[in-house]
Amino acid sequence: MFQQRRAFIKLAGMSALASFGVVTADSSSGQTQAAKAGQPFTLPALPYGYEALEPYIDAETMHLHHDKHHAAYVNNLNNAVANYPDVAAMSVEELVRHLDKVPEPIRTVVRNNGGGHANHSFFWQIMHNGGSDHPQGELARAIDTKFGSFSGFQDQFTKAALSVFGSGWTWLSSDDKGGIAIETTPNQDSPWMAGRTPLLGIDVWEHAYYLKYKNVRADYVAAFHKVISWDAVSKRFHNIPVQKS
Repeated sequence: MFQQRRAFIKLAGMSALASFGVVTADSSSGQTQAAKAGQPFTLPALPYGYEALEPYIDAETMHLHHDKHHAAYVNNLNNAVANYPDVAAMSVEELVRHLDKVPEPIRTVVRNNGGGHANHSFFWQIMHNGGSDHPQGELARAIDTKFGSFSGFQDQFTKAALSVFGSGWTWLSSDDKGGIAIETTPNQDSPWMAGRTPLLGIDVWEHAYYLKYKNVRADYVAAFHKVISWDAVSKRFHNIPVQKS
């Protein structure tokens, strides 16, 4: 029964995304049809193979998540900005940080799809199967100060990820004074939209985990902790310019 449902979800998802004119990754070059056409926003290649995060995140989910869902956000964003060259000239991070500069007729589309593109481009970069399994340096000290211990952070981050109703994200973010916090956002919103910088984020939309974990989000969140690239997260924190009061 589950195998039939799994196949149905996969087929339905691919069909629905295709109806939006989704671009797909060229496995031989890591480029996309959008990139080849010279559109302003492109689907980044994964920094590792589709199977690299197994057994925690399976290759089939990675194919669908990256090649279909992320690609859909890129394609829809390119369509939205096609007649707005000033908007198209902005980076995706600038777009989500400064939504007030996006013309009202396309603001919601840019928020949803620009947000999806920015969030996923970030998401692929903070996962890895191997390397340090805990934060380093300044971030380690900040986490101990804020949450009492690394395990205390893990518990609070997990609780927040399980509390998200419907689709959204859970983040570890930093402000411009070096303060850190756990926060959640709905849909494809992010800390960037509130003037903060994401250090770590988990996608809790069902497309991120349903094929492997079905409706058991808790198992997916536990698995995600196994593939966090704490080297990358710690480096992000170290590189944030801090404003002194």
